[in-house]
Amino acid sequence: MTAAPAPSALPAIVLVSAEHLEEMRDAFARYRDEYAVLTASSAAEAGELAAAHQAGGAHVALFVTESVLPDAHVLEAFGRWRVLVPTARRMIAAHWDRFLTDAPALRPGMATGKYDAYLLLPRGTRDEEFHNAVTDLLSDWGSTVPDPEVVAVKIISPRRDGEVMAIRDYLDRMGMPYRVYDPDSEVGVAVREHFPEDAAYPLVYSATRATIAGATVRDVATTLYGVPGAIAVADTVDVCLVGAGPAGLAAAVYAASEGLSTVVIESEAIGGQAGTSSMIRNYLGFPRGISGMRLAMRARNQALRFGAEFGTGWPVAGLDVEVSPGVHRVRTDGGDVLARAVVIASGAAYRKLGVEPLEDLVGAGVYYGAAMTAAREMEGHDVVVVGGGNSAGQAAVHLARFARSVTILVRREGLAATMSSYLISEIEHNPRISVRPHTVVSDGGGEGRLAWLELTPVGPGAGEPERVEAGGLFLLLGASPCSDWLPEAVAVDDDGFVLTGRDVPREFWDGDLPPASLATSAPGVFAAGDVRSGSMKRVAAASGEGASVVSLIHAHLAPEG
Repeated sequence: MTAAPAPSALPAIVLVSAEHLEEMRDAFARYRDEYAVLTASSAAEAGELAAAHQAGGAHVALFVTESVLPDAHVLEAFGRWRVLVPTARRMIAAHWDRFLTDAPALRPGMATGKYDAYLLLPRGTRDEEFHNAVTDLLSDWGSTVPDPEVVAVKIISPRRDGEVMAIRDYLDRMGMPYRVYDPDSEVGVAVREHFPEDAAYPLVYSATRATIAGATVRDVATTLYGVPGAIAVADTVDVCLVGAGPAGLAAAVYAASEGLSTVVIESEAIGGQAGTSSMIRNYLGFPRGISGMRLAMRARNQALRFGAEFGTGWPVAGLDVEVSPGVHRVRTDGGDVLARAVVIASGAAYRKLGVEPLEDLVGAGVYYGAAMTAAREMEGHDVVVVGGGNSAGQAAVHLARFARSVTILVRREGLAATMSSYLISEIEHNPRISVRPHTVVSDGGGEGRLAWLELTPVGPGAGEPERVEAGGLFLLLGASPCSDWLPEAVAVDDDGFVLTGRDVPREFWDGDLPPASLATSAPGVFAAGDVRSGSMKRVAAASGEGASVVSLIHAHLAPEG
């Protein structure tokens, strides 16, 4: 047995192999400066090493095993390690002698979430495809660690209240590493020197931005990324995109890359609802999956590269159609943007639960959406997720890395009608997650923080309400369009979703010719993504609509003749 290492503050990569440990150790040599690379020859020994490392106060980031172990089936070993370290990523680095023969039996385990990657152990140096996969997994793991090594923003507060949680969630979704410090801590005392003595909490400090006292999410967003009125573009831009979810981001990339002056306004964090997804596994081109935050940040950086401008933290207050010939005005409290074309990509928000005692606890154990930041604080708690869509499934899988148990509540018989099968399979194989059909949340409470919920059966033969302990309630209750800022000139359906193409009322048609597929009832105003009536409510579909709308914008802007 390999001797346990001396305690290390470095996060660990645990390598497990009975026959090829030397080759595996060589493959991970480049990580030794920043990770404690531990080696074991069996599943049991790997578990002991991981437990000892955690007992010393350090993290375990990644388990890497070959495809065959002497004391356990590899998938069984992953199950043990998952219980021991739920946050660690898990991968198989199969030896080249067994890579093809073992793959058919092992690869289905990825679909059920038992592990994250099946790779060929490198046969030489600089196998960058292999290391790209490893660093992707380590990067995803790093986003779940509450105390990052690199800190771009420091938050000082004596309380972890709803405002602090909202700021943390915004920074998480923007991919901005931060830490929260007590005012009397060493860092807290040093940061307070940059503020007046009577400055209100929370204090937000960044070495490259202005300091903020009594900070709100809007303060942080505008300090880090600016306001729409401060965007340095010509008086009138070619296109203004309202919303930076998948549809808005795709439109920004294509519009800016094709030479259109492009401004994007987002009321919250870049990525929209999709940005809160812990792992999207069915997005084309990402075989190991990608978090919504990382997908959004890559798309934003891509759009910035082509010259698009972004403003976040300012909800759009209104749209004035044709303030002058061919020009529209997008209004925000932080400034206006004039544009020859406008794309409505403001998406949809989760519907309210409507249980007043629980609405009073939003931010204190009750959250709308996946609330990635709050997930890390659910360790040891029983958690309830309400919703049956993919977002709810992704939230449940992520929460199961931390919570003692996760219960998904749905009104229906089950998840099959509303959730992708890959997620259903992953949920079924996760011992921490259970599904409770025909059930709603009817009440709940706690002293300043959620402590209990009342769950009520619905439908034929419904039983009596049941009171259960709960440390977290995550509400993903379907879509309510973010369209209340639109004028009457933009037609919407009975639920507020924007009508486009043939769905636009006939009085807005050009004779017998309806508007283009993504065009609204107002010339020069388009809609894409979840806010559009009839949309598929999928990340890939929204991205496709965002890309497609750019050709319609070109046609609209093209001179006649």
